[in-house]
Amino acid sequence: MRRPLSDDRPQNRLNRLMHVLRRFIESRQKKHTLPPGPVPLPLIGNVLSIDTKEPWLTYTDWRAAYGDLIFVQILDQEVVVINSQHIAEDLLDKRSRIYSDRPYLATLQPYGWSVNFSFIGYGDEWRLCRRLFHQNFRPDSAVKFRPMQIRRACELVVNLIDEPQHYHSHFAIFSSSVAISTVYDYEASARDDSLVQIVINALIPGLTLLTPERAALLKAFPFLLKLPDWCWGSFIKRDARASTERVSEMVNVLFQYVQQNMANSSQFSMVAENLQRMEKKDEASKPTFETALKKAATTAIVASYESTTSSLMVFALAMVLYPDVQRRTQAEINSVIGRDRLPTFEDRPSLPYIDAVLRETFRWHPTVPLGVPHSALSADISNGYFIPQGALIVYNTWCITRDETRYPKASHFIPERFIGVDGVLTSDDPAQYI
Repeated sequence: MRRPLSDDRPQNRLNRLMHVLRRFIESRQKKHTLPPGPVPLPLIGNVLSIDTKEPWLTYTDWRAAYGDLIFVQILDQEVVVINSQHIAEDLLDKRSRIYSDRPYLATLQPYGWSVNFSFIGYGDEWRLCRRLFHQNFRPDSAVKFRPMQIRRACELVVNLIDEPQHYHSHFAIFSSSVAISTVYDYEASARDDSLVQIVINALIPGLTLLTPERAALLKAFPFLLKLPDWCWGSFIKRDARASTERVSEMVNVLFQYVQQNMANSSQFSMVAENLQRMEKKDEASKPTFETALKKAATTAIVASYESTTSSLMVFALAMVLYPDVQRRTQAEINSVIGRDRLPTFEDRPSLPYIDAVLRETFRWHPTVPLGVPHSALSADISNGYFIPQGALIVYNTWCITRDETRYPKASHFIPERFIGVDGVLTSDDPAQYI
């Protein structure tokens, strides 16, 4: 008996289907491959090759071998590292609808840091928190805080003169007190303030726990949060419990302070102003609004402490290591301001070298070397490379600031790189990308 020209037996139909599917996958892979990167090990990926304390250094070293877009596997988490500003602008700015989301960080909830809205996913809650944040900190609104900032700066100078050996403590108190005053309308004492100390106790240990590498570890091994206290590895659970308690104390004590002092408040603070607005809202929306307000307020405290304290430490280090820069800085102040007063915000346009020193401080040692991680809401293509949906997107600010083609002698502190031949500041401002 003759066989039919077309064999439609189930097994053959399945084979043809698998062949078509394989050809389709192969054609897609030929067109768009993953960004280059180090070869991962089974199960653990590249985790053993990364400096977990300073991963930005590893990613920067890898740029020479793999380029401006690198694919890294950290346990079961796919990570795309951006080592170029123009790629970052293309993805994070021009394609923000894809990359505005935040990744799931397994450390946030256990360590009490879900109150920081900069880590929550893109959605209605994020938009509300962001609106509350920007209402208070947009340039035209922030002007009203300048007298308080000048007063706190004078206190910082006095503290440094009296006890120069405790400079880090003075920087932390300065940045925390400015943030607390702005957000909660709390007038902290110049030294040893109890509420300021609550903030510092929550932030210093807590911020070191929010790295993607640590989060990937906890995501892969969630049982570490359930180990009994006597078991090896239980320190993770104990750290999480202690961090949650400190963060909760910081959030609630400061918020309750505003609620208890509304009658005497100047209404200039972020929380006080919005609590007044909340009174006019219907009862059903008040809990959501209050939660968003707490998150926006906490985020402002974290951002101020992290950036200001670290930047002041970097500035102090630069002035010690580069005395010629220090002398030129002081000379400009003396020639423009004189010796009878301190500079104010109004003097800034007349102090271009001071502004250049500030820009170089941001560039030389960025306070957040890897920025805040993003997440790809959908698959995408960049420079011919495939970016998987759900991949962690890391912007390596450290690498951008160490680009020798853009910043010759990048490891040196050279403020003059931001001043043109005409003596005017250039358009390059690291504050735009740090």
